[in-house]
Amino acid sequence: MSFFSLPSTLRKAGILGMNERNIRLIAEKNRRRDYRFADNKYITKTLATEAGIPVPELYGKVRYIGDLKRLGGLLEPLESFVLKPCRGSGGNGVLVIDGKEEGRFRTVSGKLLSLDELRQHSAKILHGLFSLGGKPDEMLVEYRVCFSPLLKELSYQGVPDFRIIVCEGVPVMAMGRFPTSYSRGRANLHQGAVGVGIEIESGLTYGGVLGNKRVSHHPDTGASLKDVQIPDWKKILEIAAACHPLTGLGYLGADLVFDEHRGPLLLEINVRPGLAIQIANNQGLKGRLKEFGVVKF
Repeated sequence: MSFFSLPSTLRKAGILGMNERNIRLIAEKNRRRDYRFADNKYITKTLATEAGIPVPELYGKVRYIGDLKRLGGLLEPLESFVLKPCRGSGGNGVLVIDGKEEGRFRTVSGKLLSLDELRQHSAKILHGLFSLGGKPDEMLVEYRVCFSPLLKELSYQGVPDFRIIVCEGVPVMAMGRFPTSYSRGRANLHQGAVGVGIEIESGLTYGGVLGNKRVSHHPDTGASLKDVQIPDWKKILEIAAACHPLTGLGYLGADLVFDEHRGPLLLEINVRPGLAIQIANNQGLKGRLKEFGVVKF
């Protein structure tokens, strides 16, 4: 299937378009009152913890600008951590610190930041610069996921994550997002990470896509992106499926990571999962949803 195909070709391939996704899936299957369970990461984390679903540990939550005076005390005992907006999207505003050096904080890319610079970044989060609708937000300080050596060759610097599309509690399509030097170690397709299709039943990778180009190997490590077994795949699917009863959302994207010490962890839930997962899998979502019998088009 070409990236630039005629509409008739895309329909035959079962490609799901944005309008159809918005009307037939998001609007019909997700009640507006349930959005907060996914859009607010603190609520998601609280619900998941109460339900026994593993998530990155929460070290603290910052609500007001005045609270930033105490940020140094909160961070002092932590060697590594993540700062993230409570209502952020697309990974915007997330700052990952993997160590300290001469009194400063080292990011995953090696950049050193002072405590004042962390406060400045935190203030941007609280003012809503990275949040849905640009409204004032809160900031979470949480456990930094430890890179698993099982996935070392599939990623550059950053930790890869996995997006699972779940419809009515059934995982129907999955992909991995593997950081590259171009994405600066971030698992974000729009910033240059590699999207890798994953066979939903087995957890074996199909191969990847980088931008609008299909790739068989990681551009930085040279590792093959095909026939790689994602570890603990059954557990990953179980966690993704559990997001349906957790939130009441009938259609969602569950984002997970694989931690070296703690195994699969739920990062967040997305009410409006993107459609690039179809490109990574070289297959349309409509066909997959029909196959699993969860939607009739």
